[in-house]
Order: sequence, then structure tokens, then C-alpha cells
Amino acid sequence: MYSRFQSALKFIKYYNKASNSRGHGIHSPFVFQFITKILNDKTKYADYKKMESLRKTLLSDPTILSIKDLGAGSAANNTKERSISSIASHSVKPGKFGQLLFRMVKQYQPQTILELGTSLGVTTSYLSLANPTANVISLEGSDAIAGQAKKNFDSLNLKNIRLVVGDFNDTLEPLLATLPSIDFAFIDGNHRKEPTIKYFTSILSHSHSSSVLILDDIHWSAEMEEAWEYCRKHTEVRLSIDLFFMGALFFRNEILEKQHFSIRF
Repeated sequence: MYSRFQSALKFIKYYNKASNSRGHGIHSPFVFQFITKILNDKTKYADYKKMESLRKTLLSDPTILSIKDLGAGSAANNTKERSISSIASHSVKPGKFGQLLFRMVKQYQPQTILELGTSLGVTTSYLSLANPTANVISLEGSDAIAGQAKKNFDSLNLKNIRLVVGDFNDTLEPLLATLPSIDFAFIDGNHRKEPTIKYFTSILSHSHSSSVLILDDIHWSAEMEEAWEYCRKHTEVRLSIDLFFMGALFFRNEILEKQHFSIRF
């Protein structure tokens, strides 16, 4: 992974070249709508308060979990035993990004949502709350973390989440074989190049024109940047949006000329 200094330089470079978040100079109607209706939606949804209250509880929970980390690990703490508060602090997406995913799901209303990397289930819950009629399937490699996520789902009375536990190499393909298509996917389970590309390729085969695929931490390391470049340049991707901490991929048939945007967020 990049050092904090390297990451700061990467962010400055991104910020200087990225378009502003007001949509000025954006000629793509789809992207303009993405900016105005999703990025710039300042509504204080009631679900935000519910989720951030859960986050606050997790941040103060000293319970120790024994972790089986099958990915690139945590940048801040890669020990085999970690407290829930440490996981919530270092491995759970900040509210800003959970709420962005919430707004994306609320806007596009996908019916089958796939998440790779449940962690404590905060982001999963945001996805679930954004469309209670959706079928949300979340894959997690660690039994202990999955167990805590299940408790969080129960505390929020979320009924539309299916949790699949195990190594993604063992669980993803069999799961995809049971699904007709994937409408929305969030990949946050392994911060290495080859596995990320493998997951992308597998999900791609179950995608359609309206599918949305989000890659997390696309500038986390050189490997992740290479994975992002591979994915966004794929011939089936018609539109890509770099938000620095995550990247969005779209397959819209109506977008005839391949487009890429970096947008400040």
C-alpha cells in the first residue's frame, strides 16, 4: 500500500485534475445527473442517523474478535485478534461513502445487490436501507466478523440481506451461478490486483446495460491502481468515474463513445 505521504501526493494530483462537483462543463447527461442527483444530494435521510448511531456504538465496543483475513489485510492493524472498535475505526467505510452508496442505490433501485467484503456490515446496511425490496448478498471471509455483522443486521431489523461466509475463491462463482444477473456490485474484499480483476471479470459476466459496479480504494496501492485501470479500460465498460477513494463503472448501451471522468468528492 502507499504511505500516507504518497497517498497525499496522489490525492493532490487527483484533486487538481478532477472536475468540480457542481457539474459545470459536463456534457454527458448521465454524468450530470449522477453529479446533481447523487453526489450533490444534501438530504439528511433518517437512515443516515440510524447508521451513524450504530457506527458510534461499534467505535466504542472493546470486544475482541479472532480474525481470518484473506485479503491484503488492514493497513492500520493486521493482527489476528482485533477489537470491534479497531475494525470500525480502520476497516469500515466512513459515513460519507456509505451514504454515497446509499444514494446510488436509492437513485438506480437495483434489485440484486452484491457486496464483496461485509466487514461489520455498516456499508451493507446502507445498501439494504436504500432499497428494502432489493436482494442484498454480502460475502465475508471471516466467520467472527460475519457473526458480528449478522448481529448488527438483526439490531436494525434488516430482512433483505443474505450473508455468505468463506473465501471468495470458493463462494463467489457458485453464488453467481444461482443468480440471473447483478444490478449493483461493491467490491471491497481484497486489495490486490489479480483477485480484484478476477472478481470484476466474474461479475461482469452477470452484468447488463444498467448494472453499476463500484471498486473501493482504487488508489490504495500501485496494484489497486493497476486493477482500476484494467477494469475501466475494459471494452464493456462505457463510463468510468474516479472519485479517488472509490471508482464507479457503468455499462450503459446508450453511451456510444467510451467516457472517463475524475470528479471531486
